[in-house]
Amino acid sequence: MSDLDQLRVEVAALAARVRELEDREAIARLATRYGPAVDVGDPSAAAALWAEDGVYAAPPYAVWTGREEIAGMVAGGHQDLIRAGAGHVLTPLHVELGGDEARGWNHAMNVQWREAEGHFVVFRLSANEWHFRRGPEGWRVASRVNRPLDGAAEARELFRASAEAGRG
Repeated sequence: MSDLDQLRVEVAALAARVRELEDREAIARLATRYGPAVDVGDPSAAAALWAEDGVYAAPPYAVWTGREEIAGMVAGGHQDLIRAGAGHVLTPLHVELGGDEARGWNHAMNVQWREAEGHFVVFRLSANEWHFRRGPEGWRVASRVNRPLDGAAEARELFRASAEAGRG
């Protein structure tokens, strides 16, 4: 192989690595925008994180399909949480890329100010499994499943693929 051919191979490999890093960063930015968008009570900003046909499932509460329903969730009962001093804290994502699709897993905590007690409490801790899709608008959430870590097997099972990634 000539020096020029070797350089072309190395540049192509470097370009692939840079694209992977850019994809991971874009996905991380997308997911971490969720908490601030809902905590400021901005239905449009929250809904824009999802693909047009995106799904947000938060059993046992509801399943919202499409940006309009997701925006409605933020504009509706979610406003009561904000007024009560609630905030969303998400941990970093474990991301597995697959071309124009990706999966991610993390924890989410809902924290709320308790005026009478003078401190914050975690009132919900949940497991999240995200599916992301690259489209004309860039990376968007195709689906997010958010289950409370209340001892039920379904919530722990959301993390199985993340725990097994990289084995073998």
